[in-house]
Amino acid sequence: MDKVRTIKEAMEHIKDGMTVMVGGFLGTGTPEKFIDYLIEKNVKDLTIIGNDTGFPDRGIGRLIVNKQAKKVIVSHIGTNPETGRQMHAGELEVVLIPQGTLAEQIRAAGAGLGGVITPTGVGTIVEEGKQKIEINGKTYLVELPIRADVALIKGAKVDKKGNIYYHHAARNFNPLMAMAADLVIVEAEELVEVGEIHPNDVMTPGIFVDMIVGGEA
Repeated sequence: MDKVRTIKEAMEHIKDGMTVMVGGFLGTGTPEKFIDYLIEKNVKDLTIIGNDTGFPDRGIGRLIVNKQAKKVIVSHIGTNPETGRQMHAGELEVVLIPQGTLAEQIRAAGAGLGGVITPTGVGTIVEEGKQKIEINGKTYLVELPIRADVALIKGAKVDKKGNIYYHHAARNFNPLMAMAADLVIVEAEELVEVGEIHPNDVMTPGIFVDMIVGGEA
């Protein structure tokens, strides 16, 4: 099946009110062209899952500034003052999750697990409303899997079957998110023929990828 699409064809699948995962860490490894298009299309009421909300002029932060999100699930918002302003004004729901726990909750969804058992957050406001269990005398929180309707990720090199290589730190949340969404769309910096990525360099197998956009570089 041909997975290569125009950005317009791919972004047609993102509708108002959807839950969308966006790869990246402070904008590194974030599919900025997809964000450009979502801003142009003005998709509204999104629940956005990401490591952070970037900066006002970079990454997920641009969607926040444009008021396209109703809720964000992230590990921190400190680099984007607008996220904090909207949160305090009651314009945006913000769910903060410890970074490692967030990564594991996404991984758990991709792996089909029932949840994550972690001591992180025990004895703090993080534990409010969550199931706790005791193992060998130690208390753990049960954190549920996090899954999305769509994952928007970015790869440095992508072949036409969707196998992905990420460059250095741009790998971050992208491989986890590629496993934890119903529809996975990758923005390729470079699109290559099948076989041009050495098998040892494949970080996300193409079986997880539904659509590929880009490669003009």
